[in-house]
Amino acid sequence: MDIVFIPNKKISGISKVIDKLEKRLECKIDILDEARIKIDGKPYDEYNLKNILIAISMGFPLNHAYKLLNEEYYFKYIDLKDLIKKDSELLRVKARIIGTSGKTKNYIEDVSGAVIALQENTLGIIGTTEQLAIATAALQIIVEGGTHKKAYRIMESLRKKYR
Repeated sequence: MDIVFIPNKKISGISKVIDKLEKRLECKIDILDEARIKIDGKPYDEYNLKNILIAISMGFPLNHAYKLLNEEYYFKYIDLKDLIKKDSELLRVKARIIGTSGKTKNYIEDVSGAVIALQENTLGIIGTTEQLAIATAALQIIVEGGTHKKAYRIMESLRKKYR
């Protein structure tokens, strides 16, 4: 048995897919209150379910969260508040990550193969080890204030290296 803490605004999105998750992962899911979900099953299934629940709460669609059931896929999340202290700077960095009409985020996803979700102050990435490395390198440059051109160049060279 394990308890997963989910921001209370996100519980409703999870409650819509509980039946699918219970069947797929052979775990029992109980919503305890506005921020806690109890999961009960085999340890490995609980671990996977916990990651999937956190991914869904961060805004990943269920089909992307299910990638975490594949042993080649990993989930990484970065709390931007740990890296950036000023709210005005945080807002600027989030806008730089998304880009005009989502172009930056989409380009990083296309080149790296990873999927990215930006939810409030948290950045989530799902992908293989190589995909995470490529996406993280680009995102780190953008968060640190580097140019998009530099981020793209580094990302593209890493992609060539991993091929």
